[in-house]
Amino acid sequence: MTQENIAAKLQKYWTELEPYKCTLVPVSKTKPNEDIMIAYEAGNKIFGENKVQELVEKQETLPKDIHWHFIGHLQRNKVKYIAPFVSLIHAVDSERLIKEINKQAKRNNRVIDCLLQIHIASEEAKFGFTPNEVKELVSSPIWNDLDHVKITGLMGMATNTPNQDQIRQEFNTVRVLFENLKEQSLPKQFDLKELSMGMSADYTIALAEGSTMVRIGSDIFGMRNCQINV
Repeated sequence: MTQENIAAKLQKYWTELEPYKCTLVPVSKTKPNEDIMIAYEAGNKIFGENKVQELVEKQETLPKDIHWHFIGHLQRNKVKYIAPFVSLIHAVDSERLIKEINKQAKRNNRVIDCLLQIHIASEEAKFGFTPNEVKELVSSPIWNDLDHVKITGLMGMATNTPNQDQIRQEFNTVRVLFENLKEQSLPKQFDLKELSMGMSADYTIALAEGSTMVRIGSDIFGMRNCQINV
């Protein structure tokens, strides 16, 4: 992608998302710093990454006012590497991961914003809590000892299918859960305001279902270079 193409793509999405008050998270995984800087200089300050080593390398060399979102499956033994700087972790999928994030955030004197990943897709490979597991989680005693995490919303990844009705139903499951949770008395660590749903192929459906964050990669930066940090 050329500088003009990246800037034009960003402007397209900003314009489309603005009526929905939805945040664009350009997915910069495998992309070189030069492409990220083009987007940064065009006014974009949020980027999504899904590989810890690649994210750490980029954070060390790129502008420090970038808000880095970790959007992939996060292993507990790698939380310590991103805890000093990550702005938002999108895919928190277990109690053990929540506890580890809290532990590493405490070591860095931070409170880390997190989204609970909800398993809605039919593929078994997808991670996340079921809606019933989330309902149990919010009443769990673990929150008595967690002062360094903030649960700011939910995240869901729909099935990779051309069936738009199925995708819509899956996103709707997350939205209904989100709205039900907001009506409950929740632990102090909960401040639900974000619904991270939608990628290049399904973001328009996600917008209709209330998404406040969409994750767009190759349509902004071009096809991924799988030779970089994978």
